[in-house]
Amino acid sequence: MAQGPPLAADRRERPAAARLRAGRREAAPYRAHGLGLRGRAADGGAEQHRIGGGAGNVLHPVAVKAAVLVDVGRIELRDVACEEPGPRDVVVRVTAVGLCGTDFHIFAGHANYNRDERGRPIPLARQPQILGHEIAGVVEAAGTAVRDLHPGERVVVDQGRNCMSAARSPLCEYCATGDSHQCEWYSEHGITGLPGGFAEYLTIPAVNAVRIASDRDPAVAALTEPLGCVVHSAQLLTRTPARYALRNGSAGGEVARCVVICGAGPAGLLWVQYLRTVLGYDGLLLVTEPHATKRALAERFGAETIDPTATDPVEVVYERTRGRRAELLIEATGSGAVFAAIPRLVRKQATILLYGHGHTGVDLSVLSPLQFLEPTLLAPVGASGGFADDGRPATYIRALDLIERGQVDVQSLITHRHPSLDSVVRAFMGDHRAPEYVKGVVVV
Repeated sequence: MAQGPPLAADRRERPAAARLRAGRREAAPYRAHGLGLRGRAADGGAEQHRIGGGAGNVLHPVAVKAAVLVDVGRIELRDVACEEPGPRDVVVRVTAVGLCGTDFHIFAGHANYNRDERGRPIPLARQPQILGHEIAGVVEAAGTAVRDLHPGERVVVDQGRNCMSAARSPLCEYCATGDSHQCEWYSEHGITGLPGGFAEYLTIPAVNAVRIASDRDPAVAALTEPLGCVVHSAQLLTRTPARYALRNGSAGGEVARCVVICGAGPAGLLWVQYLRTVLGYDGLLLVTEPHATKRALAERFGAETIDPTATDPVEVVYERTRGRRAELLIEATGSGAVFAAIPRLVRKQATILLYGHGHTGVDLSVLSPLQFLEPTLLAPVGASGGFADDGRPATYIRALDLIERGQVDVQSLITHRHPSLDSVVRAFMGDHRAPEYVKGVVVV
């Protein structure tokens, strides 16, 4: 790509990041560069070019370093083109990105959410993917129409693009009812082909950036997204009519006496905390988890735990409930073997929330006993939901507030910190298999 007009001597001598922050904001047409390869700047920083005309315009990175998934199981550190910001966009310098189970599924070839218009998966070899959707960063530049975010402000990113992101009016039927994750035009950074957070910079609509009011650790702030997924799912759970409820006054009748959570990974541990500290559930809360580190955290957050390698969870649940079994089960493993055990863990007309993804090797015969139990079956996905008055994602605002007030502890989940983009390959190749691993974060 051709460089913009020559820089003045004083700007040319400053580091790339400082040059990016310089100047007032000028209008710029939106243009997506995709993942084309680009060179580096002479000083080794991100190559830049000038947006708009005049002496005070914004510089934004043309080429940035990114960890690119070029095929199943193969990540390469590359220089890629950065998306040019439009009037309603901001350029975010990425500071931290959480490693999600979805990232690992895509990396291993167990999932591909990048589809063509007919719903067919697009191979990575044809369209590589920059993973990473649990993102915290700093605003580096903003378009002329952006009035409520400024360079230097710290933000978390809602990776989902929807009607509000595109300023579409009227909203589609899903965005209009607060179900923006099912937007007719939905796309997702780091998952559906749009570049994700494992890069130096990311261009997003300004309404997809939620300001961080405190000096919170970026690695902690990045976990707003997974907590937002729990917030979104819990909202669906509490408003869906069912035989059993988590508390008086929510949808349902009798208050559940027992909740079983399958899996104490990050999702399961966030669910334990949300049930106890946010919803105030004080009934029996049982968590099945084979790893001692995760069981210890679940117990610390207020659950009783079951080691499925030492005892049969079905028997423990039966004994602890005196034969009633669980009125609510949250499946947070994505394991086909765990899925097969669900009919023996729950009470008739219980609520089953399928939260984990994967479920490979499922014997479909398990559907028959499930059907005879007549459960309320919920399958929520993602953190996107309704919108705040300024168009920003309400679930992210709520999740970030829970973290800021200390009502949900996400910091204790972080067991592995990867110090740079250069460490992304290692993060995917082995560290997550360590017995003490709970959650990894790449600090860019």
